Amino acid sequence: MREPGGSVLRLLIGALVPTLLGLTAVAGLAPAAGSTSAADSTPTTGSVRWEQGLERALSVRALRGARVAAIVVRENDGEVLFARDPDRALVPASNLKILTAIAALDAFGPSHRFVTRFASEAPPDAAGRLQSLFVQGGGDPVLNSEDWWQIASQLREAGVREIQGDLVLDASAFDGQRWHPKWGRTSSRAYHAPVAGLTANYGAFKVVVRPGEHPGDAVPVAIDPPVDHLRVSNRARTGEANARRSLVIDRVAGAVGEHVLVEGVLPAGAAPVAVHRSVLDPVAYAGSLLRWQLASQGILVGGRVRVGPAPANAREILAFPGRALSEIVRLFLKYSNNQVAEALVKAQSRRVDSRPGNWPTGLLAQRRQLEEAGLWAPGARIVDGSGLGYGNRLTPRMLAEALVYASDSFRFGPEFRAALPIAGRDGTLEERGEEAPGQVRAKTGLLTRVVALSGFARSPTGEERIFSILVNGYRGSDEAAMDAVDGFAAAVAGEPAAPLR
Repeated sequence: MREPGGSVLRLLIGALVPTLLGLTAVAGLAPAAGSTSAADSTPTTGSVRWEQGLERALSVRALRGARVAAIVVRENDGEVLFARDPDRALVPASNLKILTAIAALDAFGPSHRFVTRFASEAPPDAAGRLQSLFVQGGGDPVLNSEDWWQIASQLREAGVREIQGDLVLDASAFDGQRWHPKWGRTSSRAYHAPVAGLTANYGAFKVVVRPGEHPGDAVPVAIDPPVDHLRVSNRARTGEANARRSLVIDRVAGAVGEHVLVEGVLPAGAAPVAVHRSVLDPVAYAGSLLRWQLASQGILVGGRVRVGPAPANAREILAFPGRALSEIVRLFLKYSNNQVAEALVKAQSRRVDSRPGNWPTGLLAQRRQLEEAGLWAPGARIVDGSGLGYGNRLTPRMLAEALVYASDSFRFGPEFRAALPIAGRDGTLEERGEEAPGQVRAKTGLLTRVVALSGFARSPTGEERIFSILVNGYRGSDEAAMDAVDGFAAAVAGEPAAPLR
């Protein structure tokens, strides 16, 4: 990370001031130059109540017996206001995406776009015919159905009316490893979508199942997008009105494309069931979607959809730039999209190496960026970009320092902050954070027995605070643990605070 912003100076000052003053404050986030030291500050009644509120928030039943680490710092000078084991390295879940986002924004810049290119052996002839259409993926992780329609429309504007041969897909921007090996066995759930250099709809699709008119009827099944790559195998039936719902929706590889299996019972009169599932072959899925959108524009494809490279002498017909990285980051932080996070890691690999993007090179490039910015902590470990892996380890202080760094960045700070979910308003916090609606912007994190929340909070007096809380090994429900960290964030946004005594 190249930007020598104010947060780097704070990191240096934080490392020196405790030594010079003979304090035991922890390096990295400590009293800023010119501020009152933590040892000399006199807490007000309000600040004492605030600190007591944080202690109460960490003492709730849902967190008893769990490993909890937390920190709160003042945003404008990085001064530590509260700390509970802040250098303890714990599993961060999706709070790791904070580092992935910062590294990508810093490496590429918020206006960067991943370009998807289209070429053929020659330009369209007088009748608009092409021999083949070569599609070269550029690693854009957020191309959706509407984008592919736009691409088809722009190809028509470029004079294309027919592709006599094949639609050839080149996804060699990334390697062929679709799922990270550290994840173990993956499911068909959308959050386990595969990673590729050419994708559509985040590697996922939607299935809507409705009950039939009468018990015993087959259930109507609709797939969005309705492409040839996805073929329904429907064994589900409509049950009696009082029957128990027992739908199972999965996907398996077929001889051609993938079969969407729908089994079980949906009671008569029940509400429609809508779920998202991941595909197994994201490249073929993207090609099938493009073929469907080309047909909507009256462009015929005479051959088949297949994978292969574009010849060196192919003539470019269209370059589609996709969304700016700032928008990509907003989509993946607001909704915690794992596939986008991993694609950004592989994009980092392509940035530093001529080989196809891959996890080992991308993660190494990302770590070097963090180290250059002073954002690496002892005991930290990053095994992927999304936080799905249980081998990841971060500290609350490391996350807080990263948030300070991003906040200080003129280059991408506003875009980063705008990408975080807002409590009670949108993203993964839309139905959470009711105690401080609109006063907290933070990244959520959830795995089995892991919950995390890190971001910004605004006090009633307008003071902005940065916080991070990581919880591992709680014994109760996920809902209770999430309520507990939400309660901590609400307490952070509470009364006036004094520096840590």
